[in-house]
Amino acid sequence: LKYIYKIINNEELKKAKSSGSYSGSSKDVEDGFIHFSGEDQIENTLRKYYVGQENLILLKIETLNLDHLIWEQASDGNFFPHLYSPLDLKNVVEEFAISIKTDGSHQLPKNFS
Repeated sequence: LKYIYKIINNEELKKAKSSGSYSGSSKDVEDGFIHFSGEDQIENTLRKYYVGQENLILLKIETLNLDHLIWEQASDGNFFPHLYSPLDLKNVVEEFAISIKTDGSHQLPKNFS
């Protein structure tokens, strides 16, 4: 795939921008790789891990120059992109704000793909 996606908190993104790279969330660090989603996996990831969380940003990342990117099977049988190195922010092509609805679910922007 040409693009993968990362859901990130706005504060984490600000820290990453100051250094130029992103080493992942605390969950990513604990697992030893950065979790990403394919385009069709984003909504499920939001529902499973981010309900009620505000200030989320969706990063669209070009995969061409990601040397340590591996698609691995998760416990649910789906394959997800995992990056076994920090993410150089030069590979981020777009950022999208994810809005939150009153029920705690998220609304993705219409034009993110």
